[in-house]
Amino acid sequence: MNTPIMELRNVHVRLPVRAGNPFRRAAVHALTGADLAIGRGETVGIVGESGCGKSTLAKVLVGLTRPTSGTVLFEGDDLGTLGRRDRATRLGASVGMVFQDPATALNRRLPVRAILRDPLDVHRRGAPAERDARVRELMSLVGLPPQLAAALPGQLSGGQRQRVAIARALALEPALLVADEPTSALDVSVRAQILNLMLDLKDRLGLSVVFVSHDIQTVRRMSDRVVTMYLGRIVEETPAAVVARGDTRHPYTRALLSATPSLLDPMEPIRLDGPVPSAVHPPSGCPFRTRCWRATAECGDAMPDFTPAGDPAHRYRCLHPITDPSDLALSTVSQEIP
Repeated sequence: MNTPIMELRNVHVRLPVRAGNPFRRAAVHALTGADLAIGRGETVGIVGESGCGKSTLAKVLVGLTRPTSGTVLFEGDDLGTLGRRDRATRLGASVGMVFQDPATALNRRLPVRAILRDPLDVHRRGAPAERDARVRELMSLVGLPPQLAAALPGQLSGGQRQRVAIARALALEPALLVADEPTSALDVSVRAQILNLMLDLKDRLGLSVVFVSHDIQTVRRMSDRVVTMYLGRIVEETPAAVVARGDTRHPYTRALLSATPSLLDPMEPIRLDGPVPSAVHPPSGCPFRTRCWRATAECGDAMPDFTPAGDPAHRYRCLHPITDPSDLALSTVSQEIP
């Protein structure tokens, strides 16, 4: 891969929370030791359960959340060395974000025309007439008819609102687009339309895309590379083609695959016993060991480093990876969370 457009190096995010004892400080380990590189023109899918750190990672990429520690590089420049205003200007013009629910992401008091023009006004792009022309261009780009320019978000369907959100994210011609669960709030009937629109825009505009979702089948269809997260950690990175073949190595990725029905390649469901551990007091070692049927005592000693899986783009963090169908034989998980 060429020089990444965006890169995270050992990024940690700790978010303070209220604890039962007012004299004791507590923090959610939202992101732990994240290393990720996003290539130009590449789509990277981020997948995992709710609370695994997907949205926190997305917010770090667009600058909405500052890391507690670690390095964030954009086009080779360390964003941590920039002041708040310079960092906001740099990322605001170069990175766009599509949020999960367009009903709350759009200002319901502004018409579509004003919503799309707002980024152009803030960053002072072109003369007033050029900004109006750009608004018309954006609406055409995402398939919105011109007569909707005067409509309020409440007068639009869910799919139309998400098209407005996508157009707003593209207003400043960003190099990177981050989409955080962009179809989860939409009806099933319009999800495919929005996903196809994003694929078309990615190819037409040469975008790099980070696509966040809990649905691994959708992620692997949308992405070149799939990143699996669990309890704030990246546990596996793999090409989408490997996911499609069912050759992933980490037990958690296999469990996610088995939880999504498929008529062409059905898998025996993998049952994970027990709740997700606390992100305030995560277990030692591998965070998945408390629910993993292959876990042993050594899994609690330390989080394993990444292990290559043959393909240069495929690596995982697991002491007991799945390499054979017999590895999928389940046993009851009875470990205590320390």
